[in-house]
Amino acid sequence: MIRIANAPCSWGVIERTYEDERAYDYTRVVDEMQETGFDGTELGDWGFMPTDPATLRAELSRRDLSLIASWVTAVLIDPQGHADSADRAVRAARLMAEVAGDSPLIVVGDNLFAYQVRNKIVGRVQPSDSMSDHQWKTFVDGIHHIARRVLEEAGLRTVFHPHCATWIEAPHEIAKLLELTDPGLVGLCLDTGHYHFGGGDPVEAVHRHADRIRHVHFKDCDPLVAAKARREGWEYNFAVGKGLFCELGQGEIDFAAVLQALDEIDYDGWAVIEQDVLPSMGTPKEAAQRNRDFLRSVGV
Repeated sequence: MIRIANAPCSWGVIERTYEDERAYDYTRVVDEMQETGFDGTELGDWGFMPTDPATLRAELSRRDLSLIASWVTAVLIDPQGHADSADRAVRAARLMAEVAGDSPLIVVGDNLFAYQVRNKIVGRVQPSDSMSDHQWKTFVDGIHHIARRVLEEAGLRTVFHPHCATWIEAPHEIAKLLELTDPGLVGLCLDTGHYHFGGGDPVEAVHRHADRIRHVHFKDCDPLVAAKARREGWEYNFAVGKGLFCELGQGEIDFAAVLQALDEIDYDGWAVIEQDVLPSMGTPKEAAQRNRDFLRSVGV
């Protein structure tokens, strides 16, 4: 059975797309997750949630929230960044393991917004835009290094999250990454919005990568904004600021079909809402409630 979670980034933590004069500290965020009907949360930026295991466990238990994953930004195309990336992943993994056992996941993503060459072609990536063979090897070595250390030092599993404006965005790049990585070490976090804007069909992706999907992020995508972003060559942050990732049910992703596909492959993990909240959407809590209500309307 799919369980529904949210993440601190839906309150502006990580991407900081929501600006408010009031600080969204962790207590307010987890309170609002509970109040809007979510069962779990990701960790968020290191230090946003308590880093003392007993304190974090108590805060989440008080609100009946499961700790399910932690995003870790990794430097993968440069071998000099592998060790530090692994250190940060292990740090988060050890905390989660102490709080919630071996069920949480480390969600590794490429270094966001670090590659202007990719930012300039976001949503329009062609095969000729991908990494060289040497870069691919370095990239995969980095993922394996992180995943191996996380498993050996904390006992947790790792999934990779493809993300627009990074080196792994388009469906052909995701497929190649999965071909080159060890299934025993690296799973896939399928993000519906990023996969869609990257040029793919999330329903097709569920079936294509059924044996690798271990975590799911739910984002919707506004077709009018997406088309204009591609046509006018918008960079990623500008497109997001214009409402690229709208609330669930307001875009062109068929979440009922995505859920059916996940059911067909017997997926029994988490689906995590990641909402880039803009001022026009109201407060993060209001957006979270609408997103949760929408998912209930399609059966979860």
